[in-house]
Amino acid sequence: MPDNKTAVQKNGAEDGRDGGRPGRRAPLIVAAVAIVAAIGITAAVGLGGGDRSSGTGNAPVAEVSGGTDTTRAATVLDRPFAKPELVLTDTKGQKFDLRERTKGKPTLIYFGYTHCPDVCPLTMSNIAIARKQLPKADQDKLQVVFVTTDPERDTAAELGKWLPAAGDPSFVGLTGDFSAIQAGARSIGIGIDPPKKEKDGSVVSMHGAQVIAFSPTTDQGYVLYGEDTTAEQYAKDLPKLIKGENP
Repeated sequence: MPDNKTAVQKNGAEDGRDGGRPGRRAPLIVAAVAIVAAIGITAAVGLGGGDRSSGTGNAPVAEVSGGTDTTRAATVLDRPFAKPELVLTDTKGQKFDLRERTKGKPTLIYFGYTHCPDVCPLTMSNIAIARKQLPKADQDKLQVVFVTTDPERDTAAELGKWLPAAGDPSFVGLTGDFSAIQAGARSIGIGIDPPKKEKDGSVVSMHGAQVIAFSPTTDQGYVLYGEDTTAEQYAKDLPKLIKGENP
């Protein structure tokens, strides 16, 4: 029976408040609700006080194969994303051309921020745990890129302190102009909003919580992982992703 192909957009979002207090989890409906429900794909989960938009209205729609296998962490995209055309600043304060520096390398890209109370550090930790299970040669090949959604607070120095603790010293941290970061995220179907300061002084950052895997053979983003992906699931898939194969 042929795959049931449909166009859907999967986005997670979260809000973080200074002080490390996680927000209440609530469903965030982003697109094609009826279609998503019909093929068994879970709508994105928001971490906030209620249903909130994550600024994904103009984001491209990813085309994925239908099915109801909820045991697989990976969603293989039928129409891969081009790698974001981003030139930002790394943790050493040096210019980092994302396309140029990761060309021909298996690459995982995630947009998040260091003040995140839960999802961002957990995602980095899970990938770091999985990476350590790879042979040394494969560890050296894998590029993990963390792009901040809160560049005003996440300076190069801040990212340089946070990433080794939350994930791994090999991970690349990038900061820069918010509008450029937002456009780069949108180009791979991830919506982010400018950080918002509340009356009580807390800062809320809404962003898609997906990890996109880019193939070393095509440099296209062809696999998507949601925020609930475990270290074990990453460990199972990474050997194939490093070869540019479907997990």
